[in-house]
Amino acid sequence: MDKTIQATPAEAMAIIKRGCDELLVEEEFAQKLAAKTPLRIKAGFDPTAPDLHLGHTVLLNKLRQLQDLGHHALFLIGDFTGMIGDPTGKNATRPPLSREQILENAKSYADQVFKVLNPERTEVVFNSSWMDGLGSAGMIRLASNSTVARMLERDDFGKRYKANQPIAIHEFLYPLVQGYDSVALQADLEIGGTDQKFNLLMGRELQKHYGQSPQCILTMPLLEGLDGVNKMSKSLGNYVGIGEAPAEIFGKLMSVSDELMWRYLDLLSFESAQTIAAWRREVGEGRNPRDIKVMFAQEIITRFHDRRAAEAALEDFEARFRGGAIPEDIAEFTVESVDGDIPLIQVLKQAGLTSSTSEAIRMIGQGGVKIDGEKVGDKALRLEKGSSAVLQIGKRKYARVVVA
Repeated sequence: MDKTIQATPAEAMAIIKRGCDELLVEEEFAQKLAAKTPLRIKAGFDPTAPDLHLGHTVLLNKLRQLQDLGHHALFLIGDFTGMIGDPTGKNATRPPLSREQILENAKSYADQVFKVLNPERTEVVFNSSWMDGLGSAGMIRLASNSTVARMLERDDFGKRYKANQPIAIHEFLYPLVQGYDSVALQADLEIGGTDQKFNLLMGRELQKHYGQSPQCILTMPLLEGLDGVNKMSKSLGNYVGIGEAPAEIFGKLMSVSDELMWRYLDLLSFESAQTIAAWRREVGEGRNPRDIKVMFAQEIITRFHDRRAAEAALEDFEARFRGGAIPEDIAEFTVESVDGDIPLIQVLKQAGLTSSTSEAIRMIGQGGVKIDGEKVGDKALRLEKGSSAVLQIGKRKYARVVVA
C-alpha cells in the first residue's frame, strides 16, 4: 500500500489543486513544497454518526493524494468538538452528543478510514487529548483571542443573528477549538469543505498568535447527495455509505443523474483528469453515460470491498434491472387493514417505501410504482385483506407486503 509519487513541485501542486475550490495562500504553500520536507496535513472529522459516506471521502481522497506525494496525514477525530456540535450551516443550535455516543462512533471511523488512507503515513489523533487538559482557565484564554463581532462575520452566525434566531455561547467556542487543534498539531496545511473556511482561517490566526508558522488552507467542494441538490447526508437519506453492501452501492451510483455523474467522477474517482476528459468527449459523441457509471461504480466498490464484489454487483444489477428479476433478499412487512382493505398509498408509507402518502401519490403519478412487476396508475387503488404482493418504488426499493 505504501507508494510515493515522484513529482516536481509544479506537478505536485497540480495534483493537490485538482478538484479543489481554493488554496490559501498558494504562494506560501509553494514555498512549503519547495522545502522538500514532509508536511503535516490535517483533516478533522466529528464522529456525529457511526458511518462514513462518499461525501467524507472527498477530503480523504485528497489526504491520500498528499500521502502519496510523501506527506504525513493527521486524521483528527473530533471527540471533544463533537460534544459541542458543529454549528456550520445550521440555522438552529445543534444538540451536543454525549461522550459515550462520540466514542462509539469514533471506533467505526478509525476502522473505516484506512479503506482510503495509507496507515503507514497516518496519525489518528483525538482532540480531547489536548482539550481535556486545557481546563477552564485555558478555555477562557483561548476565547480571548476572538471577538463577538468577528464571530458574527461567519455567514451562518450572521444570518441567525439578523433573523433573531438564538446562538448559544458554546457555539462560538467551536471554531476556536478547531483552530486550536491546528496549534496543538502544528499543521502545515488543513483540508476542509468550503463551508469550513471560517474555521480553517481561525486555525491560521491562532497559529500566528502562538508563534507558529500559519497553516495553509485547502477547501474542497461539498458533494451533493443522490438527489443532486442537498449536501450528502445520512439524515437526508441521500448518501452512499462506504460500508454498505456492494449491490446497494452499485444501485445507488447507477441512479445518479448523467450530469451529477461527472461531479462524482471529478471528486471521487482516482482515474486521471485526462481519462475523465476523454470520457466526456465520448459521451458528447454519443456514448451511453451508463457505461461510465458502471466503470465508476465498480471502481468505488473495488476500493471499499474488492474486485470480485464489484463484478458480482454488476451481475446482480444486470439481472435485476435489465432482466426484470425481483431480488430475493427483500424486506417483508405486514400491514393491518381496518375496513377489509387498505389504500396502496398507506401501504407504501407503512412499508417505508415512501416517506409520506403525498410522496406515494406523486410516485404513482410519475409511473414509479409497481405491484408484482406491473406498473400502477390508479392513485386510489386499495389492497385487499389477506392479499400479498411485491411492491417496488423506482429502480431500487422493494418490499414484500402482506395485508392482515
